[in-house]
Amino acid sequence: MKPKVTMIAWNQNDNYVVTAVNNHLLKVWNSSTGQLLHDLVGHADEVFVLETHPFDARIMLSAGHDGNIFIWDITKGTKTKHYFNMIEGQGHGAVFDCKFSPDGQHFACTDSHGHLLIFGFGCSRPYEKIPDQMFFHTDYRPLIRDSNNYVLDEQTQQAPHLMPPPFLVDVDGNPHPTKYQRLVPGRENCADEHLIPQLGYVATSDGEVVEQVIGQQTVDQDEPGLEPSILDGMIRQLQLEQDQRTGADQESAPSGPQNGEGTPRRG
Repeated sequence: MKPKVTMIAWNQNDNYVVTAVNNHLLKVWNSSTGQLLHDLVGHADEVFVLETHPFDARIMLSAGHDGNIFIWDITKGTKTKHYFNMIEGQGHGAVFDCKFSPDGQHFACTDSHGHLLIFGFGCSRPYEKIPDQMFFHTDYRPLIRDSNNYVLDEQTQQAPHLMPPPFLVDVDGNPHPTKYQRLVPGRENCADEHLIPQLGYVATSDGEVVEQVIGQQTVDQDEPGLEPSILDGMIRQLQLEQDQRTGADQESAPSGPQNGEGTPRRG
């Protein structure tokens, strides 16, 4: 097999360079002389994640498609900590990305099964207030491009970042209770009726009827015989209220030199 480098990372003080090779080895090099210092053995599949510690020049993290996450002391060429991402009933999950926190006390990883893994010191209780599955209902809403090639939400014709805060749903599209919806920035003070979207039943291409958040339907709601989406109407109402607030803020702002320029509405 011809060796190929899959990833390169410099350590915190640039004294060492670590390379991941497709033979599953990690190699530690002296960055000044090019001398090979250590071969780090442990991975069983290709490695595409190398992350240096934010302030400790000795520490390097590696993770790969074999589900292994290693913390290395690259000055000694030794393994400090190891975690294997085993998922019950599904085998292992390939690790796609990892990042250290700025203080170096925690790191977070994402895997091929859509999990966020958080490692670190201290108590895990703060993380128990959130549900196991969290998606925004807008994650898979259709997008379009306007004449200027800007991306817009197909339904509201708004730039996605200007739309009202989304709803939190599970992997099947079912909305979470109101206590979780209020964790979304912008929904902290919403009334209960604005926190839980309506569910509907949609026929799939095989004829099976499944329950989902109505606003995730991608059919044209203006077609004859189709009932309007309650969630789509709610999104339009929230967008209208947001536009009215923005207009009121602009009118109440102190007058000053106007250059006639502003952020255009991308209709």
